[in-house]
This record gives sequence, structure tokens and C-alpha cells, in this order.
Amino acid sequence: MSGTTSVIDLRSDTLTQPSAGMLEAMMAAPVGDDVYGEDPTVDALERRAAELLGHEAALFCVTGSMANLLGIWLHVPPGGEVLCDAVAHIARAEMGAHGALHGVTMRTWTSDRGKLVADDVLGMLAIDCGPYLVETAAVEVEDTSNFGGGTVQDFGEVSRLSQELGGLRIARHLDGARLANAAAATGRGLAEYGQLFDTVSLCLSKGLGAPVGSVLAGSASDMARARVQRKRLGGGWRQAGVLAAAGLWALEHNLPRVADDHAAARAFAHAVAQQASSAVDPGSVETNVVLLQVPNARAVAARIEERGVRLSVLGPRLLRAVTHLDVTADECTAAGDTVGRVLAQTA
Repeated sequence: MSGTTSVIDLRSDTLTQPSAGMLEAMMAAPVGDDVYGEDPTVDALERRAAELLGHEAALFCVTGSMANLLGIWLHVPPGGEVLCDAVAHIARAEMGAHGALHGVTMRTWTSDRGKLVADDVLGMLAIDCGPYLVETAAVEVEDTSNFGGGTVQDFGEVSRLSQELGGLRIARHLDGARLANAAAATGRGLAEYGQLFDTVSLCLSKGLGAPVGSVLAGSASDMARARVQRKRLGGGWRQAGVLAAAGLWALEHNLPRVADDHAAARAFAHAVAQQASSAVDPGSVETNVVLLQVPNARAVAARIEERGVRLSVLGPRLLRAVTHLDVTADECTAAGDTVGRVLAQTA
């Protein structure tokens, strides 16, 4: 974090600290008991999030995983299936919750860096299968694709898929944990994406910098159902307006600055590539996530951390760096130089 430590931590954009303005908003927030529907700041956040995402209503959730869990639950009955990318967060990083808690089954498609091809998905649909095959109840899309390397979905492909699925009455859920990054990269509004889906989640605690929380948006009736299931899962919270205030502040102040993280990620990747070109192609960096192909990733990450830079280990040969509002472009360039030197020595 700039000015407070010698370590440049790029493990995730969830590491951000609340800014002074955000903390002031949290301290000043009027609150009530949200389980009773009486927290005015939570109500304000949900109204604002619904407006931004182009839906009737929204629900404040503790995590993106919970928002996705509720979104899929709304559309897929026990024993039904959701289709998603093989590298989707709901398949890889939500601890099997959709199956363990809601009886949802998954089938996955493979892709190039998490990028959707509508025909690949449409060719997988199981419709009117009688008592022989599990029927497709919903399709999930992730934008940006985390494990794809922060890649942005092609809007035309997503639009065509959404139109086809709507005609078939197959539900559509968007994991928009980093949808703010996709919008910043394309110049499209959040609602342009949100309106293509029946439900959409948006994380407030990644690039937007809030300490806790995600929102799920959809129809008013679906959000009423999801509120009940959220409570059933232990997700009812009381004076949550203290946290909702941070999310509101983030939506009003941090959406325009998300593009700064993209520039910082490109600066990091260029610095790495100057000394270890085989690890990363800077031209592949679309948003704030940089994937590095390295030998013996865990050991390499440990050597890099000894030199003051923290990265995530995603696999035996894969490291991830994620830029965020607590690291400057200059710090990211310096971190990339350090990583590049370690990789060059390793090679």
C-alpha cells in the first residue's frame, strides 16, 4: 500500500482499505435493522445499485459468492442444471456451494481465456429431454473473467446469447463481480450489461474499494424471494447500513477511477515482459488482472515476496497480479520490474 509499507500487494483487488471519505460516510450513515427492512442506508444502496444495473430491485449481500448463490437459486430447481464456463468463479471458487446447498448441477464449456462464444453455449442446451437428461434451467456468464485473466466478454456475443436464451425461456445470470472493469474497458454503461440478464451480481469490495459486500439485482419479485433465502442461509444482517454506506460511496466516487487500475496493470505487464517476455504478453492485458506463466509457481512466488511483491498462486505454473486503488502505476511498474528480474534469474 502506497506510503504505509514496503510490500506491494497485488494478490487481489479485495485488499483495498477504506478511504478517508468512505470512512466518514460509514460513520455518518443512518442505520436501522435490515432484517426488519428498516435500514435507510441499505435501502438507498439497493435502489442505487438497481438503477445502475438496469433492474427493478437489488439485494445487499455479504459476498459475491452469496449473490451468485442466490442468483442461481432463483432460476435453477434442485436437480436442474446451470451451464457456465469451465473457468467460471461459480464452478471453481465458490466451494461447491451451488450443489451442496441448493442441489444444482453444472455443465461447463471450454473457452479461450474465459471468452464466451454464443454458439458453443447454444449447442449445449438440453431442452425438452423428458425423463432422460438433466434439463438446462439457466446459463451463467462472468464478466470480466477472473481466471481468464480479467478478459472482457464480447458484447455482441453476450447480446446474441441473451436474445436466444430469452426466446427459449432459459434464465440468464451474470456474475458481474468485476463488471465495473468491463464497463470501463468498453465505455458501456452497467445497465447495458445488466438488462441482458435476469439477475446480475456486482462486487463492491473489489475495484470499487468497499470493505465488504456485493449486490444482486433483478426483478422486485425475485429480490423478495432472494431476501428470504438470504436469511435462510444466515445472511440476514442488522445495522448493515454502516457497510452499505461504504458501497454507496464507492458507487458514487470510484466507478470513474477503475480505468486507472487497467493502466497500472499494463504498466506492470510491460515491466515484467522487458525481462521475462515468455511470462506475459502485455497486449493480452484487458483490465486489472495479469496472469503470469512461470515454472514452479509457488516457489517463484515465495522468491518474489522476499523482494517485496505479493502475487497469488493459481496453479503449478500460474501466478496472478491484480491492480487496485491502493497501488499506484509507479508502484506497479516497480513491482513488475522486480517480478521480471526474479523470473529472468529463474529462467
